[in-house]
Amino acid sequence: MLCWNKKLCTLAVLLAICGCIGIASGNLRRPAKVGLVCCKAVSKAMIPSGIKLIGYKHQNALSPCVQAVLFFSETEKYCSDPTARWIPRKLKGLKVIKD
Repeated sequence: MLCWNKKLCTLAVLLAICGCIGIASGNLRRPAKVGLVCCKAVSKAMIPSGIKLIGYKHQNALSPCVQAVLFFSETEKYCSDPTARWIPRKLKGLKVIKD
């Protein structure tokens, strides 16, 4: 027989069940982030002054994403080349948007 006695078998089964429940419920505690904003290309063109920007964030290059500064308006996102000379002026007064 595989189990030496009934108590030991019962304990082993209960531990296995508790372990499975613990692993399954662990996934429920993780935040569910749905949308990923990722620039795959950038532009050095200046964002027109008539567009009201609400914030920005820096993006690191991690394929397929490229190194970028993302500017956000109420409805759009703009993927800008971080080496563009106008970027530091545009960042002034904007809040950093966290992930």
